[in-house]
Amino acid sequence: MKMKKIILYIFMYLPLVVVCIALPFLPDTIPAHYDFHGEITRWGSKYESLIFPVFTIVFGFFMLGMARYCAKKEEDGKNNENICLITGIGCLILFNALTGYSLYTDFTNIENLSLAAIDINQITCGILGVLMIIIGNIMPKARLNSMLGVRTIWSMENEWTWKKSQRFGGILFIAAGIFIFAVSCLTKGMTCFLWTMGILAAVTIVSVYYTYYIYKKVKMEN
Repeated sequence: MKMKKIILYIFMYLPLVVVCIALPFLPDTIPAHYDFHGEITRWGSKYESLIFPVFTIVFGFFMLGMARYCAKKEEDGKNNENICLITGIGCLILFNALTGYSLYTDFTNIENLSLAAIDINQITCGILGVLMIIIGNIMPKARLNSMLGVRTIWSMENEWTWKKSQRFGGILFIAAGIFIFAVSCLTKGMTCFLWTMGILAAVTIVSVYYTYYIYKKVKMEN
């Protein structure tokens, strides 16, 4: 558990360190905002590149806080705390990749992301796919709580509905993660993004419906 916290801290502060090193070498004005089509809509100061690393640190402390909260609420073992830390590390890896891509666009002053040699949608969707596979593998280990897992009023009805929902949700996450990773390898740009959003929407709908189905099944048997 201690090693996971060390890794989380590394990925929390790494973007800030990298941006601070790069800052003196950045042009005074950098691309500050892109529209839905990947075209630049606003230029800004190079110091705006510090915003995302600061957000990354805030998010890291949020995940640490969630982990501590889960540890206090969990009477036996540290499964939920462990899941929080692994999820936090995965998200921070994604934020680190986004910071790296942001520096790439800052240094090259790319005005249209579709012309970039590196596609941001492929990077983010690929990492997201891997993260979902990891979360799907650990999701069935989550104990009943109000913060982690597939949480609906139906899945939290009792321990049985909770375990069934997390097991099914875990399988669904793994399958979706594999599909999203495949999409990131085979498509790019908005096509990659839209396919990923569609898969995530489908996972959400099916997961919620399954918790309702399990809940109704328990009620009928009782």
